[in-house]
Amino acid sequence: MTRVTKFALAAAVLAVALIVALLPRGGDDSAAKPSGDLGPARSAAALQPCPAPGAAPPVKQLEGVTADCLGDGGRVDVGKALAGAPVLVNVWASWCEPCRTELPVLQEYARRPGAVRVLGVQVQSPAKDGLDLLAKLGVHLPSVYDGDGRSGPVRTALKVPSSLPASYLVTAGGQVRFIANPRSFVNTDQVRAAVEGAS
Repeated sequence: MTRVTKFALAAAVLAVALIVALLPRGGDDSAAKPSGDLGPARSAAALQPCPAPGAAPPVKQLEGVTADCLGDGGRVDVGKALAGAPVLVNVWASWCEPCRTELPVLQEYARRPGAVRVLGVQVQSPAKDGLDLLAKLGVHLPSVYDGDGRSGPVRTALKVPSSLPASYLVTAGGQVRFIANPRSFVNTDQVRAAVEGAS
């Protein structure tokens, strides 16, 4: 092999390596992004804004936990957003039949005088499916998206059981209390009683 041939071969190998290095990569980054444009589904669902961080110290059990706001895609610091006032946190999935019954009940409860704030946490289902379900049910509660895998940061922090729905009362003092009875609400009186009992 002549010197010129060796030089040309080395230059070709270097050029191929450079092209490969500059190619965009799929992998983890693309998998983390939501698939498709959620804009139309978000518009149809017309969710209330997710809570903003307040001045109170963050809820200790949820400190440093973040999730995407289902309504606009922004990041929510859950521990800070739930601090300072009682909040009913409801964990649901689009495939969960009892959730379909419970979500409108929670919407009705949230409209009642004296109701505490309600925050939904969609889990184990695609964001678009959740938005479509909320639009169909006419439920506009603020909600965060905890991913469609088997575990997410909010679920992990709350130690959510495998069966859904699951509700928690976050007290004004930052305590997190699982509501075991009833596990699923069928009327607003049950919601009110459970909130009062967990306060």
